[in-house]
Amino acid sequence: MKNDLLELMKERRSIRKYTDQTLREADLQKIIEAGLYAPNAGGGQRSMFVVMNDRDLVERVGRINAGCMRRDHLAGSYVSAEQPSLIDDPTIKSGFYGAPVVIAIFAQKNFLYNIPDAFCCAENMVLEAYHLGIASCIVARGEETFATAEGKRYLEAWKVPETMECKCFVLLGYADGAYPGVKKRREGRVLVVTE
Repeated sequence: MKNDLLELMKERRSIRKYTDQTLREADLQKIIEAGLYAPNAGGGQRSMFVVMNDRDLVERVGRINAGCMRRDHLAGSYVSAEQPSLIDDPTIKSGFYGAPVVIAIFAQKNFLYNIPDAFCCAENMVLEAYHLGIASCIVARGEETFATAEGKRYLEAWKVPETMECKCFVLLGYADGAYPGVKKRREGRVLVVTE
């Protein structure tokens, strides 16, 4: 268990290879709680979570997610040799990479700050996961996943209010293989200005 917050932030990596081991319920509840306590615009607490912990369901929704990948919208064409993404390996069929648990994060439609609200929840969750020794990854394409006919059927079955839309997913599980090391930070990313 990691205790220094900055070190935890530096060491956490996005994992896209998972073992079959499932999460302890107590750990999953702590991760959900971390998301519930994320910063949110005006304290409105407008986000909601759908927790998928059934492997078949995770795989089906993950395949929908992978099918929504738009390569023409990418800023780069390479992510990782250690933890390849859909960008690196087009033979990967699920955007959820075999994670045993996936949390879909929904935010209020037509709200100016719905994206920051959702991603603050996601960041809190992945940091708490790493603190607990659990691997994670944040995956986008939430709106696209549930805009499909199959995705819409899930929303209806789950009774997700029509006022909500999915912004991202948090993948959770245990890393299959060695945990990636810390990457060197690129230079020139900080500009300090004064009047």
